[in-house]
Amino acid sequence: MLDMGTLAMDTEGVDSDIYLALGLKELGKGAIGTPRILSLLSSLLEKSVQKNEMQSETVNIKDKAAIFHGLRVPTISIQQYIDRIFKYAGCSPSCFLVAYIYLDRFVQQTDVHLTSLNVHRLLITGVTVAAKFIDDAIFTNAYYARVGGVSTAELNSLEMKFLFSLDFRLQVNVNTFQRYCTQLQKESSEGHQIERPIRACGIKESWPSKSDTKCAPTIAR
Repeated sequence: MLDMGTLAMDTEGVDSDIYLALGLKELGKGAIGTPRILSLLSSLLEKSVQKNEMQSETVNIKDKAAIFHGLRVPTISIQQYIDRIFKYAGCSPSCFLVAYIYLDRFVQQTDVHLTSLNVHRLLITGVTVAAKFIDDAIFTNAYYARVGGVSTAELNSLEMKFLFSLDFRLQVNVNTFQRYCTQLQKESSEGHQIERPIRACGIKESWPSKSDTKCAPTIAR
């Protein structure tokens, strides 16, 4: 298993320059800013969604995981959604890369295409699963659901569908982690889409604290 200790301390297994460039090194106390990996992931997901939705105009794409589909496009962008999850869910930067690896596995297993109707639900589900698997400090599904703008019951259902679709294959070895880091760095430096890319297929911005129980979800049902 690739746990948080491995990601944080076993830098010999991951190119240190890439590791630092992606912002996977934990920020020191009092540091501000967000890890670079968040913007890279959002950019890749947005490209995938745009590509698939352009293809869907001429090709009939069947979704085999309709449970992740909303009725309307959420009002929050992918970048804003990822930033929100990072801000309120307290996930490590490495958690987002592992979540991306899980999403890649998911679309390969299910032949699902990412679209603006399903990418947000897949994101919050992937991050929830990744956080439970690699992070030391985690929250309940009720809390992750509030952060993601879905109900607890819905996130529970999404998580089960996600896990069974992956056949519960949650292990990520150092070589796989290194490969995805390298691909992301290549995307960043050359502006090219990563190899084997994921298929392109109302949340209050002012929510002040983790103790706030009010949530106005904008992810359409």
